[in-house]
Amino acid sequence: MVGGPYDAGVSTLPDDWSDWRDRFTVDGYDERWRAMAEAGRDPHGEAAFVMAFAPVSALDAGCGTGRVAIELARRGVDVVGVDADPEMVEAARAKAPDLPWRLADLAELDLGRRFDAVVLAGNVVPYVTAASRTAAIARCARHLTRGGRLVAGFALRPDWPTPADYDRWCADAGLVLAERYATWDRDPLGDDPGYAVSVHVPA
Repeated sequence: MVGGPYDAGVSTLPDDWSDWRDRFTVDGYDERWRAMAEAGRDPHGEAAFVMAFAPVSALDAGCGTGRVAIELARRGVDVVGVDADPEMVEAARAKAPDLPWRLADLAELDLGRRFDAVVLAGNVVPYVTAASRTAAIARCARHLTRGGRLVAGFALRPDWPTPADYDRWCADAGLVLAERYATWDRDPLGDDPGYAVSVHVPA
């Protein structure tokens, strides 16, 4: 996904990611979202959340198979999708060949342009290698326009980054917290959240 090119023989990513990735199939992953839509539930909460900020452009950082980027493009946003996993980028490109997809490590990202929104959805942050998280967030921040927003959502689990950890990496990158919720539907965080959606902006 985002910490570095996937190689089952190299443990450069967190064990949680490697375990999940070993079981991963593109069709199986995408089926989850198709089933959600067929059940009458909106599978595009991330895109709806981001659209509330009316971005003209967006970077889907850790885009996986492209679900969020494709939906943002459908809603009129100029989108670029980036992921470090070749199979995921290939799957995204197969679904939307007209969109720009880039194979890149977020800790080394340099697209030469800026975006109104940089989106880190689907547990991208915890799946970045621990040693690379500061650099990855800094690189994402460098791709923001002056009034842009870094939007990240990830589960809060033992041994995974906490909101305080993430805030610290964002602060190191010159960003400050603007909003935080427990879901993409903007539910309040509460006392013991299992998920956090954070919006950071340039200081």
